[in-house]
Amino acid sequence: MRQLARLVLVLSFLLAFGPALFAAETSPSQKATSVGSEVCKACHAPQFEKFSQTVMGKIFLFNARNELERQSCESCHGPGSDHVAQGGGKGVGGLIAFRKEAGESAKVQNEACLQCHQKGVQTYWEASPHAGRGIACVNCHTIMEKTTDRFQLAKVDDQTPFFNKRAQTEVCGQCHLQRRAQLMRSSHMPLREGKLTCTDCHNPHGTPNPSQLKQTSVNENCYTCHAERRGPFLWEHPPVLENCANCHEPHGSVNDRLLKVTDPRLCTQCHLTGGHPVTPRGRTSVFFFNRSCTNCHSQVHGSNHPSGHFFQR
Repeated sequence: MRQLARLVLVLSFLLAFGPALFAAETSPSQKATSVGSEVCKACHAPQFEKFSQTVMGKIFLFNARNELERQSCESCHGPGSDHVAQGGGKGVGGLIAFRKEAGESAKVQNEACLQCHQKGVQTYWEASPHAGRGIACVNCHTIMEKTTDRFQLAKVDDQTPFFNKRAQTEVCGQCHLQRRAQLMRSSHMPLREGKLTCTDCHNPHGTPNPSQLKQTSVNENCYTCHAERRGPFLWEHPPVLENCANCHEPHGSVNDRLLKVTDPRLCTQCHLTGGHPVTPRGRTSVFFFNRSCTNCHSQVHGSNHPSGHFFQR
């Protein structure tokens, strides 16, 4: 009899309060809302001060151009009401922290950046090799404090007259170790001297061209500096017209003039030795001194002389 009474009591309770309890458990939690940058500043004053010195901070905090920028801190980290209500702290409130230990995917972090940076050099980001390999914007850029005058690069070295350009090379060299090693060779592009940067030839955010080149081909990239090699020439040298990289290693080489193979070996890959000495490094060979084949064939990139079909003038 007592068991029956208990059962009736439990059923009565469930009938009376069950729907309300079920609704409370299944209803979605209240959506977090914005609290404003002044609330963030109250706890994160040092970070706020550093951020206010960056170009992005000056725009978001003092010269916002749209509603997204007016949200300042929360435009990137997300609404902060839950974070504040729960007393703050790392990993509290569902904010995007942009830290390695936070466990956020690169895609989640990058979506915050892509709210603004979707045009210009970032147009092809979604289809770029870097995006496909899970690279986050914050792997290359620092947001919260000023590091370089341009691009907010994450890795910087000692101040030099070419500080910003050196910093670019350091950032790329974190992953592209083979290219970094090539730049240390005796014949190299002047990247480590700061006169050239990786982004003079490549767009790391993606392009529709091979190897993320800024121009449509290797040759077009090279012609942006080496305009005298563009032509057209009366007498064209086919491998030159096809690809500069047939003969040159653009990042660095142990041979003069960035050649992939020392001359005359480079030339004899295509040109047989008929009509020339068969021992090109012999003591009596015309190849043995100075510039080897180009002692005579000086216009190897092409000639406009009527008698220049052997590229001798």
